[in-house]
Amino acid sequence: MDGGFRFKKSLGQNFISDTNLLNAIVSDAGITSRDVVVEIGAGAGGLSLALSKKAKKVFSFEVDGSLRETLERTLSGCGNVEVIFSDVLKMSDGEIARLVGGEFKVAANLPYYITTPLIMRFLESGLGVSDMTVMVQREVAERLTAKPGTKDYSAVTVTVDFYADAKILRNVGRNMFYPVPNVDSALIGLKIIPDKYPVKDRVKFLKFTSAAFAMRRKTFANNLNAAFGIDKPLIEKRLIESGYPPNIRGETLSMSDFLKLFGVFF
Repeated sequence: MDGGFRFKKSLGQNFISDTNLLNAIVSDAGITSRDVVVEIGAGAGGLSLALSKKAKKVFSFEVDGSLRETLERTLSGCGNVEVIFSDVLKMSDGEIARLVGGEFKVAANLPYYITTPLIMRFLESGLGVSDMTVMVQREVAERLTAKPGTKDYSAVTVTVDFYADAKILRNVGRNMFYPVPNVDSALIGLKIIPDKYPVKDRVKFLKFTSAAFAMRRKTFANNLNAAFGIDKPLIEKRLIESGYPPNIRGETLSMSDFLKLFGVFF
């Protein structure tokens, strides 16, 4: 890093300099010479450089303009890397599509404070994203891949599962970053599967699953009543008829349960 650069805590800047880890991320992402890659958070350009050696084209987004000179030096000679100083969260699908083109993969060492919004921004988009390989806080990775009935299982777990197959690819200790953060990280892979779970109304289904976790101490019937105004005795009656206890809680329901119950209530 340049001596004049100052890390910005507000931007969650924790860079990776270990070449072996950077190459491992590229390998885990399955990047080949046929792939167009979108990187979120170029930072000092370490991952951008590693990606450039394998990918057909890399579009790297960075919000911190003070990194311009650093990136120009790091990526000097990398003709297949284009750095865009813009906030991808503020760009429309159309703007990104016009820039990137068709299908692409996402690879990133994500700033912790925007991890979930960024993941959801691409999962819920109409863009041609095939895979996402992102470094996140370890507890977030555990939440995104949690199983029903565990403490980490939540609405975001179900939403991610609705769009993609998610798995933890590797755990990464905090000492692999500079400045050293207060938590460990994990690399998570998300294989996006269009229409993985076909439902007649995606928006209502995701509202339905989110409602189940709205108040974790409340039963599924109470949460469904609050979100949709369905009479609670009717909810409990239909739960019993469908083979579920009337006091079941949302955090114990699997995706197959949600799909079944969505058909029952809607």
